[in-house]
Parts: sequence; C-alpha cells; structure tokens
Amino acid sequence: MACLVLRNCIRRSDSLRLLQLTLTSSRRRLVRPIQLPLVRSMSDEVAAAKAASSESKHQPTIFDKIIDKSIPADIVYEDDKCLAFRDISPQAPTHILVIPKKRLAMLSDATEEDNSLLGHLLLTANKVAAQEKLDNGFRIVINNGRDGAQSVYHLHLHILGGRQMSWPPG
Repeated sequence: MACLVLRNCIRRSDSLRLLQLTLTSSRRRLVRPIQLPLVRSMSDEVAAAKAASSESKHQPTIFDKIIDKSIPADIVYEDDKCLAFRDISPQAPTHILVIPKKRLAMLSDATEEDNSLLGHLLLTANKVAAQEKLDNGFRIVINNGRDGAQSVYHLHLHILGGRQMSWPPG
C-alpha cells in the first residue's frame, strides 16, 4: 500500500512554487519535487490597493494604455463600449477583466447616467464567459475602493472560472 504526502510549499521564485512529493510504500520512500504555478496571494492585492492613493483616481491607469493599445494585452473581446482581456496574474484557470472604454474610476462614482454602461458590462461578462466555455459557472467580482481591494482606479469586472469557487470569498 502506498501513501502520498504533500510537504510544505517552498517559494523558489516569483513564478514557481516547489512542492515536495513523498511517496512511501512498504519497500521504499521516493521523494520527488514538483513545480506548480504560483498564485498571487490575496495579501499582495490588498497591499497594492493600500498603496494606490485616492488621488490615483484621476491619473491615467494601465487600463487606459490597454484601451489605446499603447501596451499589449491578450484581448478576448472588444466593442465600442468595453474591452475584455486576460489578467496577467490570474487567480483562477480563467481570469478575464472587462473594462469600460469610458473612464469611470470606481463603481461608487457611477451615476444614473452610467446605468446603460453598467448593464452592458455585465452582459459582456456573460458573453465572454460563454465564449470561454465556463458552462459550470463563474464568478463576477468588482473591487470598490481601498477596503474593497481596488488597486487600479478604472472600473473593472473580474470574470473568474474554470474551478470550484469557495465561499465566503474574502
């Protein structure tokens, strides 16, 4: 009879974790390291949100540069009102951001005038989730303000899927 044990994770670099896999049987013990992608911890995003000042709400963001195509992104959807692209630090097998082309720093800055745009963003998220074949479900997240862990002050929706989500989320 064999027994499988996963030892503690050791951080080897910014992009990999090393797990020690130990397989024990009645005859011998085999230790083999395996590498897995590093998932950015929630505290990294919280730290980034705390570092982003409220004044950054009025500064150009990385999303503005993605919209004007001055920096590259893996764009999966675009229309006249919004853009969707893969997150560079995914928190799930599928992690896509949907952003409005109209600059809106955060959800709490939205007014009645933004009603149509907000609905369009949700419908676009649904369309992108279907395009990504997230048939078993997905989660939509909007971080709002410092305590909401918003690190980029340009409204954006996270589409997370491809795995079972846990609850509560934060």
